[in-house]
Amino acid sequence: MQCFPSLVLALSSLLGALALLQLSLYLRVPSRYGKHEERLCRPRGRLPARCAWFVQELPSFLVPALLLALRSPPRLEPLGCRLLCCLFCWHYFYRTFIYPFFTRGRPFPLQLLFFGTLFCVYNGFLQGYYLIYCAEYPNDWCTDIRFTSGLLLFLLGMGINIHSDLLLRQLRKPGEVTYKIPQGGLFTYVSGANYFGEIVEWFGFAIATWSLPAFTFAFFTLCCIGPRAYHHHRYYLKTFTDYPKSRKALIPFVF
Repeated sequence: MQCFPSLVLALSSLLGALALLQLSLYLRVPSRYGKHEERLCRPRGRLPARCAWFVQELPSFLVPALLLALRSPPRLEPLGCRLLCCLFCWHYFYRTFIYPFFTRGRPFPLQLLFFGTLFCVYNGFLQGYYLIYCAEYPNDWCTDIRFTSGLLLFLLGMGINIHSDLLLRQLRKPGEVTYKIPQGGLFTYVSGANYFGEIVEWFGFAIATWSLPAFTFAFFTLCCIGPRAYHHHRYYLKTFTDYPKSRKALIPFVF
């Protein structure tokens, strides 16, 4: 396999178009899972949350690994390129092999699982193919301001995301299905602290890679989970009369 820049451009453009489609579909009506199933018709067919998250996220880890295995000799030079590929796989190792076994979410609709898995295959291929077969970085990329600032944002966002997930898990005791008001951490300022962390994480990755595939993925993440944070915020305000009025939906002090 060799690098085809036109393929990278085409796949990145399609990902950007899918981001806009996501935004148009879910800005007014939330996607039908989790707390929003209580107000919308429940879809048929579900999989336990732990199994669903594992199945959905696994391709984003396996596809880049497969692309690397298929390349002979392996191409991940210089050090900056290796680190960037490791960042992507690190996130999805956590999402595939750690997060699912601690989540206490409700069963996941099979229809959303199918599309989520397809996306992970698609994006795993795009990001992995670009970094392994196409990306070219100078030997001193690790000291470039774009790499260092992007890396710091990525680590900050991932830390916020993991910490917020922990706080959400602690809201429920084993077997509980009721929703409660999130407290602590960045939830003091926004309703979607976990979503904010993931958005920051992928924009940091985009800056560190300075590539079209990564920027379109970050834009897709914003368009996909940004509206969900907004709908979560509205749900909390309508459900809990004592919900903090000073909290924003996604961006502290702004929105």
